[in-house]
Amino acid sequence: MISTFLVEHRWVAISALVLTVLVAPLLGAFLARRRRAAWVLFAVSLVPVLALTLLPDNRVVLPGCATGGFTFSIFAVESVANVLLLLPSTLLAGVASRKPWIAIAGGSVFSAVIEATQALVPSIGRSCDTTDWVTNTVGAVVGGLLAMMALLIARRWARRDVDPRRR
Repeated sequence: MISTFLVEHRWVAISALVLTVLVAPLLGAFLARRRRAAWVLFAVSLVPVLALTLLPDNRVVLPGCATGGFTFSIFAVESVANVLLLLPSTLLAGVASRKPWIAIAGGSVFSAVIEATQALVPSIGRSCDTTDWVTNTVGAVVGGLLAMMALLIARRWARRDVDPRRR
């Protein structure tokens, strides 16, 4: 359903990625002073990830995991969607914890757990693919880098608020 929409409207996924990269550092900087809100949004951001990856689908899949060659294209809807999947969660965890590198590692591990679950529980009708893990990890890295940018912006804003000469 979502993948059909994205294939028919390829510009949506690419536009969402570009918009996220442009807006996320400012939103993250705003949330850096509101850590509780960042943690709540992080928890909320996991709900669609779990729904999109683990809710049962009516497909029949074989147990195991596809380990085909890694391919990524900014114009491939599935690649961009997989990058976008964990980017917000990693950004929010990085800002809330003030430890973007740990958030990146957590995002990659979380993706591996999702793929392992898909491989070990074929009755949910989800296909495990190592390419999904790689592109999800790329999204986690982008989210972590955006969190770093957000924290730098937040520090600059805080210094400006403390030192009136910097205005």
